[in-house]
Amino acid sequence: MVKPKFKELRRTYGFDEVAIMPGDITVNPDQTNIELNIGEIKLAVPIIASAMDGVTDVDTAIQMSKMGLLAVLHLEGVQTKYENSNEILNEIIHAPQSEVTAILQKIYSAPIKEELVAKRIEAIKKAGAICAVSVTPANTKRLVPVITAAKADILVVQSTVTTARHVSKSYMGLILSELCKSISIPVIVGNCVSYSACLEIMREGVAGILVGIGPGAACTSRQVLGVGDPQVTATLDCAMARDAYYKESGRYVPIITDGGMTNGGDMCKAFASGADGVMLGSIFAQAKEAPGKGYHWGMSTPSPVLPRGTRIRVGTTGTLQQILFGPTSVTDGTQNLVGALRTAMGFCGVTDIREFHTAEVVVAPSITTEGKVWQRGMGCTT
Repeated sequence: MVKPKFKELRRTYGFDEVAIMPGDITVNPDQTNIELNIGEIKLAVPIIASAMDGVTDVDTAIQMSKMGLLAVLHLEGVQTKYENSNEILNEIIHAPQSEVTAILQKIYSAPIKEELVAKRIEAIKKAGAICAVSVTPANTKRLVPVITAAKADILVVQSTVTTARHVSKSYMGLILSELCKSISIPVIVGNCVSYSACLEIMREGVAGILVGIGPGAACTSRQVLGVGDPQVTATLDCAMARDAYYKESGRYVPIITDGGMTNGGDMCKAFASGADGVMLGSIFAQAKEAPGKGYHWGMSTPSPVLPRGTRIRVGTTGTLQQILFGPTSVTDGTQNLVGALRTAMGFCGVTDIREFHTAEVVVAPSITTEGKVWQRGMGCTT
């Protein structure tokens, strides 16, 4: 007798389980093109700093823009709730671990001040930097007039799980197609992990999609909710949706793998799996310039009803310059990320990111430990 199946489970993969196969030819790393286009905006570096208060403030947004990448300012965080945000950040940083979630909940319960939203955006723009800002769907309609009046360059609408269709009896939800038509700046939306959800969101007219649910170092959504998808599989599925939409419409919408990357190797695997860009949090939280001073916490950590994050100590390892471009003397892949990306592309014989998508990715659970017995004995690998 054949037993019926209730559901079929498919195998999915994270960064630790795969490797990138080198190409049959190699290319000089300095001949690679790693640009990322979001709407009409061209970024020299396809790396985005996450919209978390321990990662991005006005100063880091300006610095990163001058370096050729993008940092996203969290418009529902301490920067727009408190005039003296540094004082509040110090309170979070020095809070005892046993009390920090309650303190975060209290701090983030303060209302968003629209005048501070405008002030922070204007400060970034005044410095000649590209200004990207993040809001949740619930606050998008209210804040869009302020955001556009202050002349932000990119709007990121971000939630734990984003879909093009939302069912609710309590309120009229955000309609992405209407939002994209109503403003003249590119709209990035996230987060999602599936082919179907990604394809539907692209059809709403967005300029980019964030990929990833729950992989971030400070996020506990997978632990609290059991919801998520390992990042390699999520990126592969959303890349397939991007390519299908491109064939359907002739419009190329970049996907940005968001979270779960702790070193250059993880980042390169994201690109080889189909990402056009990556969003990093904990790596940038380790910068000397980071507002969190070596601490990092997620956007959902202060939730008053169901916290899905925690404050973590990541330490301070180097400057933004070292993390992005070197020079570096660390061997764990946490610095000179741009050099790592260009070198990986060179080993695969590709000259741009879209060509890197064609690199072969193989299942390789032992890629970081094979032959590394001495390193493991010294605690150099995990």
